[in-house]
Amino acid sequence: MDTRVGDLAGNADLVSTWTAKAAADGVHLVVFPEMTLTGYPPEDLVLRESFAHASEQALVDLAGRLATEGAGDVAVVVGYLAHTEGSGPAPVDQNPTDDDRPSDANPRRGAPRNAAALLHGGEVVARYYKRHLPNYGVFDEARYFVPGTELPVVRLHGVDVALTVCEDLWVEGGPCGVAGQAGVDLVVSPNASPYERAKDDLRLPLVRRRAAEARAAILYCNQVGGQDELVFDGDSMAVSPTGELLARAPQFVQHLLTVDLTLDPASVPERTEGRIGPMTVTRHLVSDEPVPAFEARPGSVAQPLSDCEEVWRALVVGLRDFIDKNGMPSVVLGMSGGIDSALVAAIAVDALGADRVHGVGLPSKWSSEHSLSDAEDSAKRLGMHYSVVPIAPMVDAYESSVELSGVAAENLQARVRGTLLMGLSNQHGHLLLATSNKSEVAVGYSTLYGDAAGGFAPIKDVPKTLVWELARWRNAYARERGETEPIPQNSIDKPPSAELAPGQVDTDSLPSYEELDAVIADYVDRDLGMAQLLERGHDAEVVARVLRLVDAAEFKRRQSAPGTKISLKAFGRDRRLPITNRWRETLPTVREGAEHA
Repeated sequence: MDTRVGDLAGNADLVSTWTAKAAADGVHLVVFPEMTLTGYPPEDLVLRESFAHASEQALVDLAGRLATEGAGDVAVVVGYLAHTEGSGPAPVDQNPTDDDRPSDANPRRGAPRNAAALLHGGEVVARYYKRHLPNYGVFDEARYFVPGTELPVVRLHGVDVALTVCEDLWVEGGPCGVAGQAGVDLVVSPNASPYERAKDDLRLPLVRRRAAEARAAILYCNQVGGQDELVFDGDSMAVSPTGELLARAPQFVQHLLTVDLTLDPASVPERTEGRIGPMTVTRHLVSDEPVPAFEARPGSVAQPLSDCEEVWRALVVGLRDFIDKNGMPSVVLGMSGGIDSALVAAIAVDALGADRVHGVGLPSKWSSEHSLSDAEDSAKRLGMHYSVVPIAPMVDAYESSVELSGVAAENLQARVRGTLLMGLSNQHGHLLLATSNKSEVAVGYSTLYGDAAGGFAPIKDVPKTLVWELARWRNAYARERGETEPIPQNSIDKPPSAELAPGQVDTDSLPSYEELDAVIADYVDRDLGMAQLLERGHDAEVVARVLRLVDAAEFKRRQSAPGTKISLKAFGRDRRLPITNRWRETLPTVREGAEHA
């Protein structure tokens, strides 16, 4: 389901609604995503004890509410923020001791916990504290949480169910390995695993490995929806102990996936509790009596999306949830007739509907005729609002008051546009969308307080080459359905240009986008150094030039709007470098008589 960070009551309502649907389908166990009640990631809200205690109370209240609403016989696993007395965090690799429980004498094992609980019969039956806390990429969990040391196993209708949370599934020899040694029938894994391209290709092999390790079926439940820069794609699934995919949910939509499991408790030779490796296994009883046999229904297996459709849906959901969850009525963007603004407009219309999207043409004296006609064509195809405000008189007024030349004069035009768009945003309550792509953001090919202005940048993590690919895919998608192609072909075909000077094109200042994007992917996303970049076959001159531009633009990126993450490493949450930084990658030197630097 699609949660909202901080909305304890609203998220509890969603749990109630979806549990009622599940109960009507005759289920015995429902699993919701990681930190269901608080939303994920709650970031520094975690540090507020008032929020943590409210989360604890919301969990207890939810257990009672589900029973009152007639779902007390259904076991419900929900994520929440727990808080125990003391301070933290404690290291995850420290083995527990006999005195490891939180106490005044042992305060370092207290503080916030990323937790999941199993609710049944109006009670909180068992609580699990996430063991492995990711501290890489977009994750800062070691900053906030204390790791758990117990693995609770709940017997439900004679079936032993072990609780884990997200990163626990990614670690070999972690809680799933402990579950395999303890003896369980089923492992449930609530997740808040952010989307990035092709991540769905990694999940099924991962879940299969953990099922083999646990020697049990696994239910993997993942969040959907957007949260600031992050977007979650769902892709929940059920896998048998032998690795068979039993059911899989569609991506990017709230969905109730029901699967019937055939479990034979006799197949588990031994069931133990107590200390197993770094964890202590505890067992909790709900019911020993198995459910009467019933005819299993085949699980539904959603077909994977193509790469472009997956990215498109991620961008649409990311923008939609940013606007709607923050209560914004509409968006505005500058329309140049170029591919970037045309693509952003199409994403916005798909996300919000045409009536909530306002485009503005802002021609200067250097704007070509096709810029205006392509922008108007784009707006007509999409059915969105569109108006034209010429900026030449405003630029002339500036230039009559101050002498500017070269790049400063060119950027003035962009800044006039930015000021105008921010004024319209302020006047009408629209959120301004920035239209810069990842290639431009990487090398600083944008104007601060000009085309970089905005509250959200939908394609900030989309390289220019992918911008073209997405545009072609979206038009083909429309053609297949007999719909109007939303993006003008001329916007796709013409050479990209900022049109801030006569005859200007992007390649006057940059390498070809094919070369540029390849270097950015290796340098930014994969953190490769100069020598490795050259080993991968990149041109030395292009590499040196691009790296200088990327490193010099860090101060610009710190001031850029958030945008949906789709890549391995996005600017912002993923990549945090110092602005004041003397380290520079240099070309390797070859010592005499040596083959390599």
